[in-house]
Amino acid sequence: MTGTIEPRALDVESRALGTPARTHASRRRTILLTVGVLGLLAGCTSAPAPVPSAPPSSQVPSSPATQPTALPTTQAPPAAMRPTREPTALVTDLDAPWDIAFVGETALISERDTATISEVSADGTTRVVGIVAGVVHGGEGGLLGLAAHPDESALFVYSTGENGNRVERYQLTGAAGSLSLGEVTTIIDGIPSARNHNGGRLAIGPDGHLYIATGDGSATATAQQLTSLGGKILRVTTTGAIPADNPFAGSPVYSLGHRNVQGLGWAVDGTMFASEFGQDTWDELNIITPGGNYGWPEYEGMSGATGVIDPVQVWATDDASPSGLAVVGGTIFIANLRGRVLYEVAASHPGTAVAHFDGVYGRLRDAELAPDGSLWILTNNTDGRGDPTAGDDRVLRVELTSG
Repeated sequence: MTGTIEPRALDVESRALGTPARTHASRRRTILLTVGVLGLLAGCTSAPAPVPSAPPSSQVPSSPATQPTALPTTQAPPAAMRPTREPTALVTDLDAPWDIAFVGETALISERDTATISEVSADGTTRVVGIVAGVVHGGEGGLLGLAAHPDESALFVYSTGENGNRVERYQLTGAAGSLSLGEVTTIIDGIPSARNHNGGRLAIGPDGHLYIATGDGSATATAQQLTSLGGKILRVTTTGAIPADNPFAGSPVYSLGHRNVQGLGWAVDGTMFASEFGQDTWDELNIITPGGNYGWPEYEGMSGATGVIDPVQVWATDDASPSGLAVVGGTIFIANLRGRVLYEVAASHPGTAVAHFDGVYGRLRDAELAPDGSLWILTNNTDGRGDPTAGDDRVLRVELTSG
């Protein structure tokens, strides 16, 4: 690809500045959205190489590489989930929080600008687990994503350092109520950083590997360069090794052509979803295929271009800025910054989204499934771009029901 798009001065998140808060309380609206793929969608391990996406049409099935492995006929599809009532505030007065990760029953929260990781007790009080050393805060950089090791012995941490973004692994010591950060090792570093487009989400996949969402660091061309870690989703083992079945031999790159991915999650059939900030026109929800090219910087939203995988759902940038997501049963919940809304999307048939808590809680940074089956939502009004009110920022807890 040779086309480029000049980056804006600020990430799409910055468009929240000057956006009036919506005051109509918790109304739900169904938004019809442009869709490139309908029907059952692909498992993340169904193909090892990028496959051209079909032109946008509500009648065009997904390409063979993105067809899912069908569930056994005796197995019911996962139930759709939705909030049952208004959220309750579990934690208040956080400072620019960014991510929630659960270590067993214990929740850990990162704060971007203070580089602090705190744990949440059963009554909602917090205590400091540790402060990540060497974090350089500026713009959207700082302490970002967290992910717990599958055996709960360690915590993976994404942060901005003097020489770029990096992912470190901290041993966890102590027990719930007395956790602390122990020995640290670097999993990967040299990820491009800038005031904007730092990515930052971490997730452990169903395969037990660590997935890392990076931004293009405001240097758009890097998204198409396999020699750069910018504008990618990376996949490494929990010790930092490159899995033998990665799509590009010897490379941690799992997919490319991304602008600024900040949400990762998997459906029960293995389909991998990622939410991505667009520039001026379309924010995206993508199904991630190993080795897939998602078009940035030449394309934003639906393109129909050969060799480029189109999103399965798009939003006008005024309505979204999608950040963290959680897949619960048959539903994807997506936290949105500028849109100030939690979207509920059907995992098997993306194409419409139900909006919850529209404008009520301000900017929403993350959504995480808690061990008790509730959804935790992280607000993000104190990061310099929101309109904080008394008690911001908060962790909101909402119960879910099927139906």
